[in-house]
Amino acid sequence: MSLQGKHALVTGGGSGIGLAIAQTLAAEGAQVTITGRRQDVLENAAAAHGLFAATMDVRDEAQTRDAIATAAADRGPVAICVANAGIAQGRSFRKTDSAHWRDVLSTNLDGAFVTIQAAMETLEPDAWGRVIGMSSIAGVRGLRGAIAYTASKHGLIGLIRGLSEEYMGSNITFNALCPGYVATDIVTTNATAIAAATGLSEEDATQTMARANRHKKLMDTDEIAAAALWLCSDAARSVNGQTIQIAGGQVS
Repeated sequence: MSLQGKHALVTGGGSGIGLAIAQTLAAEGAQVTITGRRQDVLENAAAAHGLFAATMDVRDEAQTRDAIATAAADRGPVAICVANAGIAQGRSFRKTDSAHWRDVLSTNLDGAFVTIQAAMETLEPDAWGRVIGMSSIAGVRGLRGAIAYTASKHGLIGLIRGLSEEYMGSNITFNALCPGYVATDIVTTNATAIAAATGLSEEDATQTMARANRHKKLMDTDEIAAAALWLCSDAARSVNGQTIQIAGGQVS
């Protein structure tokens, strides 16, 4: 498969799953713009992997629209949009205040909406395109102790499904990837938080997350990137409006 000449945008592309997807798309010939809030992380990743960096915060609508418009002016219409930027912060319902709720929703859901809309505005009406929303197993079932995160990932699936219906019959497909726990910095950070809250060791906290996957082990980022690449292929041209669960077994 070749993505030669196609411009791909991956938000949250400086590390973890986003970077793995960006590298995989670039290896197939795409020009890949990665975005994120940390300029040094983005620039280092871009230099190391032949990518293009655009610093932006998806919570800032004007900044997001400007960055995507500039990237499209430099590298062409955004044919592949991977709305991956997100935060995974756990907090129980009773401890969830409005500030936490708004921060998670504005990043994981509002940010995806603005990103996708801005990317699609760069395309001609009959253009080929692939839109991938990075949801989670928390998007297809409830996740205890992470009420805002669960709501945001359910909402992202609703956004993807609605878009797939609105653009049915076009040359653009819309799908959501729903990973379980993946070996990334987010898992490391969460393990530290769990250990502090429960008294577990960080290793035991990590294993607790690994056991939440159906096959009882953490996944690697390349597994998620491979699924994203397949969705961008011609073989997946009739895969549309789907929630693809990657968690070692059935989740819902």
